[in-house]
Amino acid sequence: MNIKPVFETPYERAGIITPGLPILPHGTERHPVPGGGSRAVPVYRGDEISVLDREGLQPGELVFFTPDGNSDPGKLGASSAGRPDGVISVLDNGSASGTKVAKALDKAGFKLGQAQAINLFADGSRPGDMMHFIAECDGLLIAAAPGGPMRPGEQNPPTELILYIRRADPKMAKGGHALPDPLADPIHDINIQPGQAMSYQVKKGEFIQVLDIQGRECSDFQAFSTRALDKGRVREIDPTTTRALMGSLYPQPGIFSKYWTVDHEPLVEIVQDTCGRHDMFGLACTARYYEELGYPGHVNCSENMNADLAQYGITPRGGWPAINFFFNTMLDDTNAIGMDDPWSRPGDYVLLRALTDLVCISSACPCDVDPANGWNPTDIQVRTYGATEEFDRAIGYRKSAEAQVELTKKTGFHDRFAKLTRDFTEYNGYWLPNSFTNHGPIAEYWACREKAAIMDLSPLRKYEVTGPDAEKLMQYCVTRNVKKLAVGQLVYTAICYEHGGMIDDGTLFRLGESNFRWIGGNDTSGLWLREQAQKLGLNVWVRNSTDQLHNVAVQGPLSRDILEEVLWTAPAAPTVEELGMFRFTVARLGDFDGTAVVLGRAGYSGELGYEVFCHPKDAPEVFDAIWAAGEPKGMVPLGLAALDMVRIEAGLIFAGSEFDDQTDPFEAGIPFTVPLKSKEDDFIGRAALETRKAHPHRKMVGLEIDGGVVPSPGDCVRVGRAQVGEVTSAMKSPILGKTIALARVDVTHAEPGTEIEVGQLDGLQKRLRAHVVPYPHFDPTKERVKGNYT
Repeated sequence: MNIKPVFETPYERAGIITPGLPILPHGTERHPVPGGGSRAVPVYRGDEISVLDREGLQPGELVFFTPDGNSDPGKLGASSAGRPDGVISVLDNGSASGTKVAKALDKAGFKLGQAQAINLFADGSRPGDMMHFIAECDGLLIAAAPGGPMRPGEQNPPTELILYIRRADPKMAKGGHALPDPLADPIHDINIQPGQAMSYQVKKGEFIQVLDIQGRECSDFQAFSTRALDKGRVREIDPTTTRALMGSLYPQPGIFSKYWTVDHEPLVEIVQDTCGRHDMFGLACTARYYEELGYPGHVNCSENMNADLAQYGITPRGGWPAINFFFNTMLDDTNAIGMDDPWSRPGDYVLLRALTDLVCISSACPCDVDPANGWNPTDIQVRTYGATEEFDRAIGYRKSAEAQVELTKKTGFHDRFAKLTRDFTEYNGYWLPNSFTNHGPIAEYWACREKAAIMDLSPLRKYEVTGPDAEKLMQYCVTRNVKKLAVGQLVYTAICYEHGGMIDDGTLFRLGESNFRWIGGNDTSGLWLREQAQKLGLNVWVRNSTDQLHNVAVQGPLSRDILEEVLWTAPAAPTVEELGMFRFTVARLGDFDGTAVVLGRAGYSGELGYEVFCHPKDAPEVFDAIWAAGEPKGMVPLGLAALDMVRIEAGLIFAGSEFDDQTDPFEAGIPFTVPLKSKEDDFIGRAALETRKAHPHRKMVGLEIDGGVVPSPGDCVRVGRAQVGEVTSAMKSPILGKTIALARVDVTHAEPGTEIEVGQLDGLQKRLRAHVVPYPHFDPTKERVKGNYT
């Protein structure tokens, strides 16, 4: 149908671009349909429906029910339809989205088995393809992106579809963003307009959601112990006590998540946070604040809170110390406290759990004279939920500034590792173990160096690159010579911008002549590959398979012996023992009929090691098999703290430490990834890298530190008073018995033996004597990685 495609555009006004606040045409809604999942959305007569296949090759299905329960594709203008096998499959696969849709169908009394489905993109699709429909009557629309588990050796991940609905009769709130659905059936559902503060009572165990509907609006929150109020005492959240006990500027979901009173009583804990930037230093805005700015009589949060809290006998205050959710406070090097626009996007929220009976109060800040609310105060929604509801701990993660927020996920191996520790930390949108009970980082480190360790590396980003132009795309986008990469081989490489700064490092697997798998540290590199494919007009697809392939690394001298007991390979494929460095193969647990995995010989430890990839549903079985063989040999689980130790010793780089988009591969210490002589073809960043190599300014070096003080990342490196570099990573090396560091220094002072000093405090008042040593510190010839332990 001839409907203008609906595309999101960044918000822009007078040269200021805010990608986190995308603009949709007035009255248009956006509903992501997860790969292998579904969505149910009410539609009304005249609504325009568009379905976007962002990544390509993702089939879809639409089922439309009229109010009387009949399924009639003709009401969407479709001339042909079939059985809704795709919708049925995603409702049966146990996904969270399928469960919600099934409940919606049950509530409406609609029978899916008697329905007809419109097939979308049945003949294949290019990235960005769209299909369009118009609803001829009111009804319930079911959209599905069918797809089952992707086997490790396959490249057909189910990917997201985007459903856009342009309402014929839009009824949108101020700012254009509709109020999101509740997380569960709410007890309270309170809308707070700018310039208002409202109190509400919450019982122990109940949940509190503070939601920024339009984005860029802050909300002061305070909670009071009901038990203390009943005794005539006021005990509320104390920011200073909370900072001291939690060891952070403000609590976050996880272990250090509670807000405390001055009596060290926890009142609430934060369970979910999709924004990640709040304030716990300043007061709720006060009359004096506005008076000093020249706005006497301006409505303010503190006076609003006083007025509402009077009913509980709480004495008014000139300014309330509050938890200012979404307020963007900044501390600079001069100890000044500043502020700017909030980071919150439309629909961002925090979810708290009451740890005792509470009286709570929330405001919608009325400040319109500075960037506190993006210069445009809007409303806040507060919802409370019953104590029997279940909400996972989660932090909001976005693949890019423009992307939809995702809550922290559990890897397929999470439940197995969770039996061994409660110390998890958020890493790129997933919960990963930091250390393990009854072991700890030092014991985990030594197990990896002397026996074996198993670690969860599932958050590594996986992208399937397929199609006739796959090699051409990868040859142009990565620094290595992809033409020399054989099927069954993997290579470590960098991806750079035009100016030579690194986007990411990672490994590229070649599965076939026109089949590659990119595994990197972040989504930016995968999205970059897709952007370049579209920019160049290449016949290639780049599809995200991260949630279809989770992986553990088995590292250490005994890793080969352990996996030999666990994995079977086909006669034509290399055995575990035969698998060479930077090679991979499809293997199975036990024998021919076992669960399929991909086994790659690579690692991030400086030891003989392997990575085992499987579908998340198979992860418990894979872990159990490896654990059963490895634990008797002394294998232990290894967390992020110990992983950082082994990788620093081995000189292995980490994003945000050894490299960023201002660092080229030479400066990051991986010059071998840029074979300018043997790779004659052009690639992104080549011209800049040729210039940088010919005229180097900085170099990655190893440092040995005199004494036992471990430098911090970012500490300056000095020769005399001049700063000549900075520390990127540092540790006390158990195996070397020394304090060591990685540092990026000016080439003038990069020769081994050069005496330098590491500056602490202000960089001048405290100095650590050190000298440059060969890099890496540990096993520089990689004999252990090769398996040569004799």
